[in-house]
Amino acid sequence: MIKYLGSKRRLLPVIVAGARALMPEGGRALDLFSGTSRVGHALKGAGFHVTANDQLAYAATLARCYVAADAGRWEAPAKALLRELATVPAAPGYFTRTFCEEARFLQPKNGARVDAIRERIAALALEPALEAIALTALMEAADRVDSTTGVHMAYLKRWAARSHKELSLRLPALLPGEGVALEGDARDAAAAVDADLAYLDPPYNQHSYLGNYHLWETLVRWDAPEAYGVARKRVDVRERKSDFNSKRRIGEAFCRVVDALRATRLLVSQSDEAYLSPDAVTEMLATKGHVGVVAIDTKRYVGAQIGIHDPRGRRVGTVKKLRNQELLFAVAPTREEVARACEAMSMAAGPARVGAAS
Repeated sequence: MIKYLGSKRRLLPVIVAGARALMPEGGRALDLFSGTSRVGHALKGAGFHVTANDQLAYAATLARCYVAADAGRWEAPAKALLRELATVPAAPGYFTRTFCEEARFLQPKNGARVDAIRERIAALALEPALEAIALTALMEAADRVDSTTGVHMAYLKRWAARSHKELSLRLPALLPGEGVALEGDARDAAAAVDADLAYLDPPYNQHSYLGNYHLWETLVRWDAPEAYGVARKRVDVRERKSDFNSKRRIGEAFCRVVDALRATRLLVSQSDEAYLSPDAVTEMLATKGHVGVVAIDTKRYVGAQIGIHDPRGRRVGTVKKLRNQELLFAVAPTREEVARACEAMSMAAGPARVGAAS
């Protein structure tokens, strides 16, 4: 899957352990801020029927691939399609000009292949599931040969070694069974979906996922938007704001979503660097039941590991804090269920667990 700020790749065993402790027989799970769909994909693999939601087009596309698409139905046609797309001759266009010449996110040779493959996908007028699989394969192929630290706020001053490789399409890791993928506001989805378990991993600070991953939004929408700045962001990055990226509005936004949920059990993930304090989150979640929290020691985002650089790319300082805590909140009707979920997550976290309370 694509590189992603705040990805829960390392925490998947912990999240799945908590989900299974709360719902031993599986059931209906809602992944409300699905992002890369790593969690939704893992819950589907664990036997849940998953509904994934995200308001960004690229994230909803990933969910259509990883959550909604049934491997039994789509794996064979997807393989055939990817073989065909791999033969499409390179043809530079908007993507190459904007992101490989005006900016340096990918080598122009790979940008030209993205342009050509994306045009072919558009021309084929594919069924939604097959189109989502093809677009996911293209996003992931471009991600493997990019020249960034993992976000699209900027690109590296010198080409990354991986950027010299040839873009290559791979079949995404499809799972058997069907799910549901939604593309909408989190509160609307929370109010519309009946679920036994809801997983929430909302944005938690000033960094916009649209701004951080604007290349994927443009690749999926394929709308050739006007772009601005060194990073050539879509102009609508300035307009499509989330209350979750506002320190002043995030509390009310989180409350509205929690209040709207129709699930009886929740798992909520948040960094200790979030705008909302753990106590504030606990208080808001307590309206839904008993609350417990497990804290897990993790590395901070990749930019912190790299250090502080001046505009010329010279290292001028180091970040003092290289680790943080990921907080996983469990909510259930009884204290016993919460305790079981916290114990399961603690055991799955192993030595990385730094504390738990309920």
